[in-house]
Amino acid sequence: MTRRTTSISSFRSIRAASLLLLAFVVALPGFAASAPGTLVLEGGTIHPVVGTPYTGNVVIQDGLIHAAGADVTAPDGATRVDISGLHVYPGLCDAISQLGLVEIGAVAATVDTTESGMMNPHLVAATAIHPASEVIPVARAGGITHTVTAPETGRDGIIAGRASFIHLDGWTVEEMAIVPSVALVISWPEIETRSFDFSTFSFRDTPFGEAKEEAEASQNTLRDWMDAARHYAQAIAAGSDRLERDHKLEALGPVLSGELPVIIGANAARDIEAAVAFAEEQGIRMILAGGGEAWKVHELLVEKKIPVILGMTATLPDREDAPYDQPFQTAGKLAAAGVPIAIGTGAGGGFGPGGPHSSRTLPFEIGMATAYGLSEEDALAALTINPARMFGLGDRLGSIEAGKIANLIVTDGSPLEITTQIRHVIIGGRDVPLDNKHQELYERYRARPAP
Repeated sequence: MTRRTTSISSFRSIRAASLLLLAFVVALPGFAASAPGTLVLEGGTIHPVVGTPYTGNVVIQDGLIHAAGADVTAPDGATRVDISGLHVYPGLCDAISQLGLVEIGAVAATVDTTESGMMNPHLVAATAIHPASEVIPVARAGGITHTVTAPETGRDGIIAGRASFIHLDGWTVEEMAIVPSVALVISWPEIETRSFDFSTFSFRDTPFGEAKEEAEASQNTLRDWMDAARHYAQAIAAGSDRLERDHKLEALGPVLSGELPVIIGANAARDIEAAVAFAEEQGIRMILAGGGEAWKVHELLVEKKIPVILGMTATLPDREDAPYDQPFQTAGKLAAAGVPIAIGTGAGGGFGPGGPHSSRTLPFEIGMATAYGLSEEDALAALTINPARMFGLGDRLGSIEAGKIANLIVTDGSPLEITTQIRHVIIGGRDVPLDNKHQELYERYRARPAP
């Protein structure tokens, strides 16, 4: 069954009706939309990520960090929160996920990640996000304050669509959106000599030559689309009045101009090399996702200045003859080589519940890599400032500095440790409730009467 990602045009009527209903609800007695005021976090240990930790205060005003420092004082009338003995970190980022697009993976009606067809550059993930998803508060309670929500390709798809950079709080998608269209998502046509055949429910082996030929044919199809998009843009610039509008080719324009980066998913070293060569050939800005064997080609990634969004750490090696701990070492090897890294639940790997349901454990996944060569500083950067910089938002998110969006978490320890408790999650300057479905079920069954 094909899972659909809603297009912008088909979503407008639903969005209009939703806004009318929301306006009616807000007008009801006793209901008011909350707006962020002035909030001051006092006396905690501040971890700015881009500097040395210190004990001090953070002043949050109009959704932004107004000031942060050891000698910063609270303005008159501010809401003051004593966090003595606690820690303040930038809000954590799931660098690529399907948060808001998936509710129950086994129920197709609650999954809106994939559109039919091979090429869908015109589709935008934000149009399909469900703000009331029960998965979002669970991720939020784990310290995830924002994410890059991305569509996926079908079995034979190549261009999935455009990812959206969103807050994990808001009544509507418009309130959640930071950048509605932040990157194009491409699933690189890899050379697959072994694949799973769902018709026989068994693995199918393909000769290398045949697999290579199939991959190169798909790669050439992708090149043809890029060429067609260039010709289309040239015709538009020339003022042609006989050109029929093509939304798909039009959507590739910002990619070819360098305005929009491209997330390319690839894992094997040979496929990463091919993807990098394609990006250079086409003159596009590439972000590698997955990167299972990225450590093998770290010199190439450094040379071409390509950042990597790694998949989940707790997984098996890509090859049977690889060391068992290779997935744990990859992050440390890349960081040591100078490759900017982030981590995302949508980049593959892991043995947890899968997809966005694993967002709540994301800090612990990168935390495990600190026992295999990754420094704690680099691990925190992978969850905070690095993904912000990858998507051109380093001046707005990812660290505790004046002028940045106030996405913060208050904890009783390092967010990389499982024993740490999240005490406050602040998104866009608002102290967001930590209530979620997991907590609700825990409380319900803990209170169950004894037999």
